[in-house]
Amino acid sequence: MSENPVAIHIVDDDADVRDGLAWLFDSRGCKAHVWDSGGAFLDAARALHGQWGQAVVLLDIRMEPLSGLVTFEQLKALGCPWAIVFLTGHGDVATAVQAVKNGAWDFLEKPFQDNVLVDRVEQAMQAMQARSADAQELQRLRQALACLSPREREVLDELLHGHYNKNIAEHLGITARTVEFHRANIFEKMGVESAIELAHKLGQLQPVDIGPKNDPAAP
Repeated sequence: MSENPVAIHIVDDDADVRDGLAWLFDSRGCKAHVWDSGGAFLDAARALHGQWGQAVVLLDIRMEPLSGLVTFEQLKALGCPWAIVFLTGHGDVATAVQAVKNGAWDFLEKPFQDNVLVDRVEQAMQAMQARSADAQELQRLRQALACLSPREREVLDELLHGHYNKNIAEHLGITARTVEFHRANIFEKMGVESAIELAHKLGQLQPVDIGPKNDPAAP
C-alpha cells in the first residue's frame, strides 16, 4: 500500500464483512477504521470539524437504517472530499453507477477478489494524494502572487500576453534593464525558469487570481 498516510474507513453493517476487510488491509500494512452504520461514521466525520485529511471510504450501498447512498449524500453535504468506493450487489450496479456520476470515486460489485479491492483502494489513495498535491501547489502559487509588488504584477501581465522585454519597457515607461530585474524577481518568487512555465502554472488559477494590480505610483 501507499506509504503516505491516507486513512481507510470501512462502513458496513455486516460484522463479518467489516472484520474481513479490516484484516485484509491490516495484512497489507494499512490499518482500517471500521463503522457498523452510516450514522456512526457520519458522527465521526462531523467531529473532525472540516479538518478532513485524506481518506478512502469503503461504503456498503445497502445498510440499515441509513443506506450507503444517504450516507454518501450527507458526507457530501458536509463538504468532505474523501474518495468513496461503494461495495454493491448485482442488483445495485445501476444505482452505484449513478453515485459515481454524482461524485463517488468508484464501486465494486460483490463478490470481488481481495487483490482487485486492494488495487482499487490504492488507486483511490493515489488520486487523493495527487489532488492534495495539486491543491498545495495552487495555494503556493496564490501566496507567491500575493508577494509580487504592483509593478511586478504589471510585468507579469505583460509576460502572460507574450510580450518581449523591449515591448514591456515601452508599454510601462521603464527601461529594459528594469524589466529584466522585475522578470527575474517574478521567476524566483513563482518558482519558474521561463515565461512558458509561468504561463502554464498560472493557467491553473482563475483569471481573477492573476489580473494585474495597477498602481500609477509603482516604480
